[in-house]
Amino acid sequence: MPHVVKLLMKEFVTHDTMRFIMERPAGYRFVAGQATEVAIHTEQWKEEKRPFTFTSLDEDGVLEFTIKRYPEHNGVTNALHQLASGAKWEIGSAWGAITYKKPGVFIAGGAGVTPFIAILRRLREDGALQGNRLLFSNKTARDVILEEEFRDMLGDAFLPTLTRENAPGYRHGRIDESFLRDTVESFEQPFYICGPPSFVKDIRAILVRLGAQPDTLVIEE
Repeated sequence: MPHVVKLLMKEFVTHDTMRFIMERPAGYRFVAGQATEVAIHTEQWKEEKRPFTFTSLDEDGVLEFTIKRYPEHNGVTNALHQLASGAKWEIGSAWGAITYKKPGVFIAGGAGVTPFIAILRRLREDGALQGNRLLFSNKTARDVILEEEFRDMLGDAFLPTLTRENAPGYRHGRIDESFLRDTVESFEQPFYICGPPSFVKDIRAILVRLGAQPDTLVIEE
């Protein structure tokens, strides 16, 4: 059975990505890194279900989602960004394949960082961030989701890269084989990968070529 929850507030975290704070159903549980199916609770949109990751923690009194808008699709994300407080969503049960194993390297492309937000926040709360790194690829600096929080959490273990812009404080270029060879000290550790399908496919192949074992790659299929 879906749960109907009310939008309490929303705010921009980048020019095209919003943070949504939703009511939390009584007894609703999830694990950092998990997602759920979301639909807008209207006749027009209720059959248009899309998966979105929780960016809140299980002990929080509300649910938080961090969602990038894709206006060119004129679809669900565009409609979500236009909702006013009080609008209702339908959400299902929690599910997901990105589960934290032990310290390793998180590699994200764009909005693919969202499953890692709750995982890294969980690790921060548990005092267990040591040994983890985040490599985060975006087009330009204005696209970097939660940059200030990641820099505060991870310090030098946060490595943002930009593919379409040269800017101070960022490495310019793609996360490719040369970048990973120069940046990763050991390929005998977990790698958590999320992003567009082509990004995930390329990173996975590169890591295996560089010596990572397939069973150390944590990927949301």
